[in-house]
Amino acid sequence: QVQLVESGGGSVQAGGSLRLSCAASGYTYNRNCMAWFRQAPGKEREGVARIATGSGNTYYADSVKGRFTISQDNAKNTLYLQMNGLKPEDTAVYYCAARTDTLCYNSAAYYRYWGQGTQVTVS
Repeated sequence: QVQLVESGGGSVQAGGSLRLSCAASGYTYNRNCMAWFRQAPGKEREGVARIATGSGNTYYADSVKGRFTISQDNAKNTLYLQMNGLKPEDTAVYYCAARTDTLCYNSAAYYRYWGQGTQVTVS
C-alpha cells in the first residue's frame, strides 16, 4: 500500500523560507513522477513542482520559478520542496502526489497517490 506523508508546513512571514518533506512508502520510487500541488481556499488545486524520479528532470510553475526547489533523496524515499522568498499568495495546503509513470503531467487528475496535505501560511 502506497503512503505519502508530508511534513514541514507552518507559518512564516513574507520573505521567509520553509522546507516541506514527503516520505513515501510502498512505492517504487526511482522510476516514476512525484509532484507538489497546492490548494488555496476557494481555488482549484494547482501544480507547483514535479520531478521525474529516474532522470531527475524538474518542472516548475511560473509563479514559483527561482524561489522553490524540488528535490529527492532516493535512499530515504523522500521528496522535498524548499520554498524561499515566500509570499502571501503562496498560502495554501500543500500536497505531495505520485504517479507510477515517468511522464510528469501538471494536472492533478493524473496522480493516483496523495498525501494528507500540510498547511503553509505566509503573512
